[in-house]
Amino acid sequence: MKRYSKLIIAAIIALIFIGTFVFLWQKSQPKEIVYNEFTPQLDSLQKTTIITGKIEPRNEVNVKPQISGIISELLKEPGQTVEEGEVIAKVKVIPDMGQLSSAESRLRLADINLRQAEKDFARVETLHEKQLVSDEDYEKQRQQLRQAKEERAAAEEALQVVRDGVSRSNASASSTLIRSTISGIILDIPVKVGNSVINSNTFNDGTTIATVANMNDLIFRGNIDETEVGQLAIGVPMKITIGALQNMQYNAILEYISPKATESNGANQFEIKAAVDLASHSVQSADAATLRSGYSANAEIVLAEADNVLSIPESAIEFSGDSTFVYIIQSPGNGESQYDRCPVVTGLSDGVNIEVRSGLSLTDKVRGPQVITEEE
Repeated sequence: MKRYSKLIIAAIIALIFIGTFVFLWQKSQPKEIVYNEFTPQLDSLQKTTIITGKIEPRNEVNVKPQISGIISELLKEPGQTVEEGEVIAKVKVIPDMGQLSSAESRLRLADINLRQAEKDFARVETLHEKQLVSDEDYEKQRQQLRQAKEERAAAEEALQVVRDGVSRSNASASSTLIRSTISGIILDIPVKVGNSVINSNTFNDGTTIATVANMNDLIFRGNIDETEVGQLAIGVPMKITIGALQNMQYNAILEYISPKATESNGANQFEIKAAVDLASHSVQSADAATLRSGYSANAEIVLAEADNVLSIPESAIEFSGDSTFVYIIQSPGNGESQYDRCPVVTGLSDGVNIEVRSGLSLTDKVRGPQVITEEE
């Protein structure tokens, strides 16, 4: 019994040894190298680039007050439409004490001068009736009275403006009424009732009451790398894709290329702007109105194109310095393929296929990259 067990163990060991030897021998044998093969074909190629940017209104205006004060009433909300000249908010004036004191003093002085002018005119008028004063002196005195009345009225209006921000004579054009300077949609109202606001002056930009934009005139703004900007030209068509709206796409026309680069992450970028054609989308205009300022978007631009040219997959091209080569398949008749290395002149590439301008014909077959099997 022990003898049979030893024989079985020895047989198992021998089988393992033989199997290992056969496996290693098979792995050491050279395998046939198989390549992909391509046939040149006529095709149209385009070299495109994708630019990331955002949608913005062409005309976006910050509405600011002409006087300092406190917001007493807001008549509009973000998202509402507004016409040019329409009132957005009202400001309650907080008068400057120095200006108020000066205006009050001016009014008191005007009252004194007016009372004196009235007395002088009454006296001259009496003398004129008795023909003791010439007509010329009478007209001069009456003119002085008119001037005194006008000065008194001007002083009173100045006091009203300093104190209330508005006078009776210009109530419709009051600077306390903050009006929109353009027609459009209110994008933002960053202030609330009770907030203090200041007018724009030499030392500051003033408080923004509202931001208004015309959302019917939108542009795409983005940046393109310096290696590609030389291939652009004003008037080039673009495709704008807005991912936030289920990949909604619009046509656009390039209308601006910045003459100066800006550095971004170590690369020089040039700003571009393109006019978005809102009517170019297949949806109705009501859907187009859902475009909002600041939406992220991608612009696809065709940098170069070639129609009906001979092309092959770029993976079949061998690049050597400034030269390019392909391996043309030759069949000697014994079933084994042979390859001739031939120089070619290439042209436009779209990243997958490449144009071959000379050195290749439609009847040739070209060797591609090696076929990689799972065992390898």
